[in-house]
Amino acid sequence: MSRALPKYNKRRVVMIGGASAVVLSAAVIAGSALAGETHGSGAQNATTKAAAAGTVNCPAVAPSLPAIPATAKAEVDRNLTLLDTQIAEANKRLVDTVGQGGPNFVQNAILGPLKDKRVATINRIATAVGRTAAKPQGLDSLAPCTLNGVGGAAAGGAATGAAAPSATATAQAGGAAGGTGAATAAGTITCPDVASQLPAVPASAKAEVDRNLALLNTQIAEANTRLANTVGQGGPNFVQNAILGPLKDKRTSTIDRIAISIGRTAAKPTGLDTLAACTLTK
Repeated sequence: MSRALPKYNKRRVVMIGGASAVVLSAAVIAGSALAGETHGSGAQNATTKAAAAGTVNCPAVAPSLPAIPATAKAEVDRNLTLLDTQIAEANKRLVDTVGQGGPNFVQNAILGPLKDKRVATINRIATAVGRTAAKPQGLDSLAPCTLNGVGGAAAGGAATGAAAPSATATAQAGGAAGGTGAATAAGTITCPDVASQLPAVPASAKAEVDRNLALLNTQIAEANTRLANTVGQGGPNFVQNAILGPLKDKRTSTIDRIAISIGRTAAKPTGLDTLAACTLTK
């Protein structure tokens, strides 16, 4: 024969059932709230926003430095790292402020302050080197940066009159601003190979020669980026006057430094200046 449950047991059964109903209701509400959220949508939105913002490109400073005295190396390395940090911070601010401000927002709020920071940092590098060696000159010309990417208009416009981006920055950003189409329309710059024309390089000159050979590659990459970014600009002599001419001058100076560094401990190579001029290949 079945026995009737005591009254207190009946109450416990009712309470347990009520608690289960509350838990179930909470689960249903939580499930409904999450139903409209697609997995990975946050990451996708972040990627889209970054693409719209573009990226900041700055000239590389390290390839333009002379031989660094051992006493200055730690300070120079620290400030070179700081330059990278400043670019990363500017890129983050670009993403965070997409669509904000007027047509000059990016120049006034991001590129301008970044240039000021880079001037101070580059100045500290030159001062550190200059304490125990000849102080490098003209490095402040590497301070201005440009905005790379189609997001320039949406983010508030690109900077004007800024220096061309470094090869490193362009590679990190994923290529030239105009994309493959713009690069194809612009053509490419072809320059004579310098390394293959050098005599045996003395061990004492190898570091300086390698640094300047790397700088020659950076100069070509920057010129190609400028080609892609200026498609359709200027008159018939624009490329020669604004890109190929200045590139030849830079290469002449860099090639001369290579010859001088070799000539300190061996016969100075001659005739290398004929390798300075470059051509445009369509």
